[in-house]
Amino acid sequence: MAMQASEIEKLIREAFPHANVQITDLAGDGNHYAAEVIDESFRGMNRVQQQRAVYSALKGKMSGSNAELHALALTTKSPE
Repeated sequence: MAMQASEIEKLIREAFPHANVQITDLAGDGNHYAAEVIDESFRGMNRVQQQRAVYSALKGKMSGSNAELHALALTTKSPE
């Protein structure tokens, strides 16, 4: 089952309401996306911590053999 970019963005915004979020559909199949998430809450976190926080916001949508989201190329950072 595929996900829409708007669904991914909604889940991320629930966890990071003030973030700058940009979602790009990489393959046009609803399964392969890139996301850039820029949020002040990432300041002081390393990249792995930032990305874990975003994956947590996806609430298991990438987990298991019936995952709704197959691939997400994730870029995270705090504002400059």
